[in-house]
Amino acid sequence: MGRAFEYRKARKMKRWGNMARTFTKLGKEISIAVKASGPDPDSNPRLRVLMQNAKAANMPKENVERAIKKAISKDAGDYKEVVYEGYGPYGIAIVVETATDNPTRTVANVRSYFNKAGGSLGTSGSLTFLFDHKCVFKIKQKEGVSLEDLELELIDYGVDELENDGEEVVLYGEFESYNNIQHYLEENGFEITSAEFERIPNDMKQLDAEQRASIEKLIERFEEDEDVQNVFHNMQEENEDE
Repeated sequence: MGRAFEYRKARKMKRWGNMARTFTKLGKEISIAVKASGPDPDSNPRLRVLMQNAKAANMPKENVERAIKKAISKDAGDYKEVVYEGYGPYGIAIVVETATDNPTRTVANVRSYFNKAGGSLGTSGSLTFLFDHKCVFKIKQKEGVSLEDLELELIDYGVDELENDGEEVVLYGEFESYNNIQHYLEENGFEITSAEFERIPNDMKQLDAEQRASIEKLIERFEEDEDVQNVFHNMQEENEDE
């Protein structure tokens, strides 16, 4: 198994365990996609995939429709995607992705969470070298298509890792290759069940149980903030192989 797959398997998208948070996160992503490229999924590739993500997360259809209608209404909030980077205790690198209609409030909150935990908010781009920004597609395996052949074909479209997680095929590609990969999959009749973005750490830091608990508390504080969409870090998860 590749590094990206093992990291993601350990992480298990913990934030998605809370259904209310999941629906809020998806609602904001849908709103941003609609404002960027319109409410018609046929002409909005990002919206098409987000609707699949919502389906995979068991988000009710009416919630999706409500998010789309809200995004095109005059009273809709204008969400801005802002990424914050900093260090928590024990030198753990943390990247916080947000979608906010009030960046002043959001940055104040994020800085406060870092400071109270004994960490510090850094400058934009300061942690770029520590994480690989990836797009991650999950697709249904297509009858008559081997994973080896599919991987060879997709290399030209930006995919650099492909794994079978037992139920679906997981594709990892460079962040900039998202559109090319999605276009190939749709053009060739593959069913995309979800597509997300991940920041895969290049180097994991190992902590003891007490230190890990401190970092997890900080991460939980970030995730409880309604402006926060995702939190990525380079702390080795407890269930990873030592």
